[in-house]
Amino acid sequence: MSSTENLAARVVAWQKQHGRHHLPWQQQRTPYRVWLSEIMLQQTQVTTVIDYYQRFLERFPTVADLASATQDDVMPYWAGLGYYARARNLHRCAQQVMCDHGGEFPPCSEQLATLPGIGRSTAAAIASFCFGERSPIMDGNVKRVFTRYFGIHGHPQQRQIELKLWALAEETVERSPADLDMAAYTQGLMDLGSMLCTRSKPNCQQCPLVSDCYAHANQQTAELPTRKPRAVQPERECHVVIVESDGHVLLEQRPDHGIWGGLWTLPQFETVGDLKDFSQSLGITLPKDSRMAAMLHVFSHFKLHINPWFVQSTDTIERSANHHWVPLEALPNAALPAPIRKLMDGLYPNPETEAATLF
Repeated sequence: MSSTENLAARVVAWQKQHGRHHLPWQQQRTPYRVWLSEIMLQQTQVTTVIDYYQRFLERFPTVADLASATQDDVMPYWAGLGYYARARNLHRCAQQVMCDHGGEFPPCSEQLATLPGIGRSTAAAIASFCFGERSPIMDGNVKRVFTRYFGIHGHPQQRQIELKLWALAEETVERSPADLDMAAYTQGLMDLGSMLCTRSKPNCQQCPLVSDCYAHANQQTAELPTRKPRAVQPERECHVVIVESDGHVLLEQRPDHGIWGGLWTLPQFETVGDLKDFSQSLGITLPKDSRMAAMLHVFSHFKLHINPWFVQSTDTIERSANHHWVPLEALPNAALPAPIRKLMDGLYPNPETEAATLF
């Protein structure tokens, strides 16, 4: 197995010369900004996060601004990023920081990890970037670097493999110089995994760890990390209905649990029968030609076939706890799931949004 000795120093030297230094969250590393970026970057590519991060900060520049907002205020700025429990936990965490910590993020990873939505690696990233704490991280990029460098076989999400990787990460920090630049080391590991030690076609010749990398020496970069056995994705089907009346569209809010939790979407049903029952309860008749072309949306764990229906109603339906009439011009401001956003943008491509309010 490759040695942990000098690993951190080599990563730091490489990062300072070749790593990324111009990402938006690197320009002013406050705990709030680092925390926000780390949560957004979970399961999401940097290129996707950048625009969301900047828009989110414009609307919620401080943790106090985020804490004082409602969940309905927050969700439109997360819509499209997926994994919506992150947004709900983000909001809860901001409120807890304000209530329990006087508006300041705790300065150590142990305390940070007690906050909603902050796990061990995210807590360590915040603590190392903002407070110089010597705590290792273990995100997807680091797992890939370490499994290849140390020659760790077995899927990284297996408990015993993950524990082994954490032990190596801790040992690497413990054996590093006392004056190690933890921010540069943490960022360097992320950069290595993103820029050089990529899933396919890693650029080993430019890597500062190539001289004693197990995977490179044994020609196993394609085999490591060990891939999880591919399971057949189950397929599901649903029906959604676009009910338009007098320049308004009927929306419902999803429950906090499950897919698209907390977002606004079209009324959704598992069967055509359920859809027709709903329509009849509102006094709406579905014409034969109201069914639109089906859509496919792929989640991480299943595929969803979406069957849209469109109907125009001459009667305004009264509001209920979960259903609201939304002006067409307000749709761009609504927190809609990505496939529903795509559907609505196709139907209503140029709404005027200047003075639109949702409800």
